[in-house]
Amino acid sequence: MSIKILVTDPLSDNGIELLEKSGLEVIYKPNTPLDDLSSVIKNIDGWIIRSGTKVLKKHILKAQELQVIGRAGVGTDNIDIESATLNGVVVMNVPDGNTISAAEHTVTMISSLSRNIHLGHMGLMNGSWDRHKLVGNELRGKTLGVVGLGKIGIEVIKRCLSFDMKILGFDPYVSQDQFDESEIRIVSIDELTKNSDYISLHVPLNDKTRDLFDLNRIKMMKKTSKIINVARGGIVNENDLSKALNEELISGAAIDVFTKEPIDKKNKLLSTKNILLTPHLGASTFEAKEGVSKGVCQQIIEYFLNGKLLNVLNVPVSDSALLKKMNPFYKLTEKMGSILYQLSSSPIKSITVTCHGSAEDSKSILTVLIKSVLEEIIDSRINMINADYVAKERGISSAHSYNNDDIPFLNLVSCYIETDDATIEISGSVFDENHMRIVNIMGFNIDLNPEGNMLFIINKDTPGVVGKIGSLLGEHNINIASYQLGRVQNNTDAYGVVKLDAVINNDILSNLEKLDEIVKVWQVNVG
Repeated sequence: MSIKILVTDPLSDNGIELLEKSGLEVIYKPNTPLDDLSSVIKNIDGWIIRSGTKVLKKHILKAQELQVIGRAGVGTDNIDIESATLNGVVVMNVPDGNTISAAEHTVTMISSLSRNIHLGHMGLMNGSWDRHKLVGNELRGKTLGVVGLGKIGIEVIKRCLSFDMKILGFDPYVSQDQFDESEIRIVSIDELTKNSDYISLHVPLNDKTRDLFDLNRIKMMKKTSKIINVARGGIVNENDLSKALNEELISGAAIDVFTKEPIDKKNKLLSTKNILLTPHLGASTFEAKEGVSKGVCQQIIEYFLNGKLLNVLNVPVSDSALLKKMNPFYKLTEKMGSILYQLSSSPIKSITVTCHGSAEDSKSILTVLIKSVLEEIIDSRINMINADYVAKERGISSAHSYNNDDIPFLNLVSCYIETDDATIEISGSVFDENHMRIVNIMGFNIDLNPEGNMLFIINKDTPGVVGKIGSLLGEHNINIASYQLGRVQNNTDAYGVVKLDAVINNDILSNLEKLDEIVKVWQVNVG
C-alpha cells in the first residue's frame, strides 16, 4: 500500500517532484475547502501545508492514519499541535528557510536608507531632480547595533562586517565569550541605543520585546541614527516612531513588519517623513519560497523512508501511552520554563531538571524545559529535536535526573536555571491532568496556579507589607485577584505572588520597587 501525502496549499513543482520520485503518492489539493476532503483526509499518512490551511483537532481525529504534518515555513499557529501530539502525530516545520532572505533584506534596507534611494526614486517619478537634498552616508566606519543575536542577526553581522562597519551586539542571553571581540562587542541595550548609527532588530515578539523601542528609548538614540525592523511588528512602537521621525529626533527608519498586516490605511507611518516601508518582504524571495517547499518535502521523505525526525516541534515520544501519561508534566514544565525565563536577567549558564514520583521521564521533561526557556530568547528555530543542540550552541549546559526519595507529593518536577548572577528554582506538581500547581519558588512553599498576569515579589518579612502593596495598586485602580505569601522559618525575607486583573506599567512597577520593604519585584505573564 502506498504512502499518501496530502498537500492543501501551493507547493513548488520541484517539491512535488521530490515526493513523487521517492515513491510517495501525492494528493495535490491546494486551496480546496477541507470539508470537501473528508474522505481523503481519512486515509492520508502525511499532510503538507503552508499558512492557508488550518489543521484543527477534528481534522486530526478524522485522519486516523496520519503520522506527520509538515509546515512549509516557520509559523505553526494554524496547527493544533497539542491534539497532534496526543494522537501521536509528528509536527515539523522549516525554520531556517528564510534566514538568508531576511538578512539580505535587512542589509538592503540599511543601504537604501543610508543613500536615500527611496526618496530619489520617488522624486524622479514626480518630476523633480533633488540631487542636492539627498546627500547620504557611507556605511564604512559607522556603528551597527544588532539587537538579537540569533541566526538572522548573525547573518546580518557577517554582511555588514564586509562594509567595514563596527558592530555592537545586544542579547541578554549571550556573553562576549561566544564572539570575537575584535568583530562584535557585546554591550547593554542602553549602550547600544546611545552609540549606534544604525540599529537593526532581530528578536521575537513577546512581553519583554513588545514596544522595546518606544519614545523613551528612541530619544536615547543619536539624532543622526536610523532604525531598521525586519523582525516582528510591535517591537517598535509605531506611533512613537512616527512622532520621533516627524520631530527629527532620529534621522530615519526602515520598517518591513507592522503591528497589523496588511497595514491599516490610517497607520501614522504612512504619513511619516524620512521612512522607508516595505510590505513584509523579508522572506519573499523565490529562493526562500522554493527552499521551504523543497525543505518540507525532503523532511517528509526522510521521515517515511529513513525514519529520521527533522525540525520536529512536538515531543518525539514513540510510546503513545507514555506520551499521554507525561503530557500534563510537559504542560506544567512549559509554564515553569516561561516563568524562569521571565525571572532571569542575565545570560543562562545551565538548565537542570530533577523529577520525582510519577514524573518519571526526566529526559523528555528536560527537553520541554529547554525549549520553553529558550523559545522566547532566540528565533523560531527552537524545537524538540534541536533544543539540546541550540542550548549547547549558546554555551548552556543541561542535566536531568530522577530521584526516588520520599516526597509529600505523588509527583514533583523541580526546574533550575543558573545565570551569571543567580540560581533560580521552581518546583511544581500535577494533582490530576488539569490541576497543575507551583509548590515551591526559591525555597518558599506556595500553592500557585501558574496562569495569568502576576507579580513575583521578594520582601522583608515584616508586618504591613501586604497592606502597602495593596494600597499602592489600589491607588492605580489595579485589582488584586489573589495574594499568596511563602515563608521559610528563620528567613528574614518572604516570597509573595500577587495575581492581577491587568498588566501594570513600568511606572507602577518602579513605585513598588521603591517601597522600603521590597527587595525585588518582577511582572510575569503565563498564558
